[in-house]
Amino acid sequence: MTFNTKYLILDGHLDKLPTLVAEMGKEIVRLLHKGGITSPAGFKAAGVECGLKESGKDICAIYSERPASAAGVFTRNKVKAAPVKLCMERLKAGNMVQAIVVNSGNANACTGKQGFTDASQMARLAAKGLGVEDGSVLVASTGVIGQAMPMDKIRAGIEKALTTLSRDGGSDAALAIMTTDTRPKEMAVEVALEEGSTITIGGMAKGAGMIAPNMATMLSFITTDAAVEPPVLRASLVDAVDRSFNSMTVDGDTSTNDTVLLLANGLAGNRPIGNRGEDYRRFQKGLEALCYGLAKMIAGDGEGATKFVEISVKGAASYQDAKRVALSIANSSLVKTMLFGSDANWGRIMMAVGKAEAEVDEDRVDIAFGDTIVAKSGRAADFVEREVENYLKSKDVKITVDLNLGREEALAWTCDLSYDYVKINAEYRT
Repeated sequence: MTFNTKYLILDGHLDKLPTLVAEMGKEIVRLLHKGGITSPAGFKAAGVECGLKESGKDICAIYSERPASAAGVFTRNKVKAAPVKLCMERLKAGNMVQAIVVNSGNANACTGKQGFTDASQMARLAAKGLGVEDGSVLVASTGVIGQAMPMDKIRAGIEKALTTLSRDGGSDAALAIMTTDTRPKEMAVEVALEEGSTITIGGMAKGAGMIAPNMATMLSFITTDAAVEPPVLRASLVDAVDRSFNSMTVDGDTSTNDTVLLLANGLAGNRPIGNRGEDYRRFQKGLEALCYGLAKMIAGDGEGATKFVEISVKGAASYQDAKRVALSIANSSLVKTMLFGSDANWGRIMMAVGKAEAEVDEDRVDIAFGDTIVAKSGRAADFVEREVENYLKSKDVKITVDLNLGREEALAWTCDLSYDYVKINAEYRT
């Protein structure tokens, strides 16, 4: 069975359903409008304000009524925040998970032993308030690096969040994890399993700067009511992250706090999904659809961004080569400033193609902006520059590169680099 996938994004929102359609036309993955982290059965959430930021919600809790299997993917940055270390320890031990507590405004990174103590205390506070095992709570943080955690505020915030947990709290939770984001990022899908059950996968994410994930995005939390065998859950998450969050970049920087957590509580009542088989493939496609959607929302909300950019690399000798070329283009500051200025300077694309650690023959490379071919076989094509410049002024831009060396392809998502990116980051702490 094969699948066709189509995703469109406008102003940070999915414009058309990211529906995966089987050969016979049967819809197996359906987008839930206004869905999010609490869409799957048995999950509650809350987001509250406790004064970690100048304004807005800044602490949230996610709770599963039943202990859930869990999987996580974390930053490969050698400098890891205390919450990342705590989560890695607990997941390595095979802990079932019943809650996640998250704060924004303070990264709890580069804070030494006290930082780990504070992250552990956040978990204990949530566990005590919920009446669950301490080891069943995971923690995540995002914000300024190198500052001590204001635990009095954190304690009050966790207590407040636990008293407001509800099935309607997903949107508040999505707001509470934001830092420089201009909008919340949440999504949910339903997946029809072959056995007849319907499962739901929901999620939320944050990220607008320090985004060049070497694993995931800055923070993303995913829930499902599916029953999934733990090794399969982990493998599915790693694969989905590689094809979504790891194919997205804003500024080329990998955060100290990058975390993706996936909880599966089994309340849908399906037969546990094992390795391979039709239901495994369906679950994987649903998880990928969710991760694609969230990743594109992040790229479209890049700090100071005026454009969402999709880069499609085709005709590569391998998938790895296609991805390396796509990310080389997406991470190039010269390409990103060219896009901000709506300049049809395709030579910068060729430069980025050539510097990628991939098999490339410049005499075979074709480049297109939208539907217009601007370079053919590594040389300038005949095109009307004014028309291409007008296309590049769009909010949604697509760049296609055909290496003409094979049949593999990959996508990457990014944004342009504007004056406002410098301003936002120059004044991040002021």
